[in-house]
Amino acid sequence: MLAFRVDMNTPLRLASFLTGLAILGALAFGLGGLIDASAPGSEEPAGHEQAMGEGHAGTEAHAVGTEAHEVRGLGVAADGLRLAVVDPEWSQGATEQLRFRVLDEEGAPLTRFDTTHTKRMHVIVVRRDLTGFQHLHPEMSADGTWSVPLRLADPGTYRVFADFSARGEAATLADDLRVDGSADLQSLPAAATRALSEPGGYEVARRSGDAHGDAHAGEETRLRFAVSRDGRPAVLQPYLGAGGHLVALREGDLAFLHVHPTGDAGRDGSIEFEATFPTAGRYRLFLQFKVGDELQTVAFTEGVH
Repeated sequence: MLAFRVDMNTPLRLASFLTGLAILGALAFGLGGLIDASAPGSEEPAGHEQAMGEGHAGTEAHAVGTEAHEVRGLGVAADGLRLAVVDPEWSQGATEQLRFRVLDEEGAPLTRFDTTHTKRMHVIVVRRDLTGFQHLHPEMSADGTWSVPLRLADPGTYRVFADFSARGEAATLADDLRVDGSADLQSLPAAATRALSEPGGYEVARRSGDAHGDAHAGEETRLRFAVSRDGRPAVLQPYLGAGGHLVALREGDLAFLHVHPTGDAGRDGSIEFEATFPTAGRYRLFLQFKVGDELQTVAFTEGVH
């Protein structure tokens, strides 16, 4: 015959054990609420959202107070849009068709674009050493393919920027074009206050920054240009809906800055723009203006402190 021995203290011990587990669980939950920033009642650390946004393609946050100064053109894709160049390989000295599309999140080509500076699409092409600047305005076919004739005279890698606005949002996407051969890369010219335009040889005087002519990172800089010939102010015509057009590219990564004209050209041949340079360093400024129905281009190096 089998006999079973019953310990009368077992229920009490079991109850004590379960009570202890409940207390430990409550303590763990309370500590979790203190540690987990997403727990109810917790607060996100100050500046968390701004820090998370600093890595987005095409945007660089430069801390000046709480502001972030945008640069664009650092990548082939940004904000759900992607630049698709049909053929990035180019033949030296040959005029070929540059063809590309702007694709949305689903990979479908965009066909509706806003008009900015009188055009729906602006294409900037420049070699990686910031030579060979071209500003083009392609035409779009019904399937969303943009095309424009382009000639690249010298070997090297060229950056092509598609600058546009779609759905009310400005965007600049960029990719590379390649021309085979030995590239004779040029050093960036030193900063100068005067330069001659091409092809007409107009003299352009530059004044920028503060009273000492200095531009400072993170601060709005007024860029002033005066165009003359034979000592007389040039009579400037409107170009792209303003007194002139200015593109600023940062040395190294060729970041594309959005520059705003401040109004029409003055009767004294002057043109003014406003820009905020995000970082210290050197930038290449490409100014375009129109005189006597002929488009002129001139370049300056801007040192930013």
